[in-house]
Amino acid sequence: MSEGENRQSEGSPQAGVVTVSDVQELIRRKEEIEAQIKANYEVLESQKGVGMNEPLVDCEGYPRSDVDLYQVRTARHNIACLQNDHKAIMKQVEEALHQLHARDKEKQARDMAEAHKEAMSRSLGQSEGLSPPQAFAKVNSVSPGSPASTAGLQVDDEIVEFGSVNTQNFQSLHNVGSVVQHSEGKPLNVTVIRRGEKHQLRLVPTRWAGKGLLGCNIIPLQR
Repeated sequence: MSEGENRQSEGSPQAGVVTVSDVQELIRRKEEIEAQIKANYEVLESQKGVGMNEPLVDCEGYPRSDVDLYQVRTARHNIACLQNDHKAIMKQVEEALHQLHARDKEKQARDMAEAHKEAMSRSLGQSEGLSPPQAFAKVNSVSPGSPASTAGLQVDDEIVEFGSVNTQNFQSLHNVGSVVQHSEGKPLNVTVIRRGEKHQLRLVPTRWAGKGLLGCNIIPLQR
């Protein structure tokens, strides 16, 4: 096993506990190996450009005298070992990224399940004789891949509660905008009426590829 492989075995992140810093360390080591490969190729280039496959004997079968045979053989051996190390660490990077992505999806699923459970608990706690809460705004559009889409907001959802904003204190969409600006990266409880049923969502205002922190258009309802 080469020195590079030993380093990989010792520093490889354990399955199930991969972090972003682990991935960054793997990428740093990958770049280090690539630099070493480049340096060894430069050695070969300095020796009459022999490369990895040029013969090291002359036409009569004698060792070539115009190159440093020891340097060439050492560089070729190093390159072969480093290329194996590079292949192994690329596989580790791929597996680590896959684990991070899978864990993010699991966390999102757990958050959605908790929000649904909380919504069901609130619904069961309400009296059957109570009239449905009054909505103050309506979702007019939702951009795919946006924070609003991730939270589960849908077009025509009628908003009953948006963080601290509700029917009693809502005056204009500036109220909603203020809550969003002060809650970047923090979960907001959003209650909506969808086809006559109340849904409790958890929305995290976040910067994304599109405009704003939500990725949806909300319009006020006439009261």
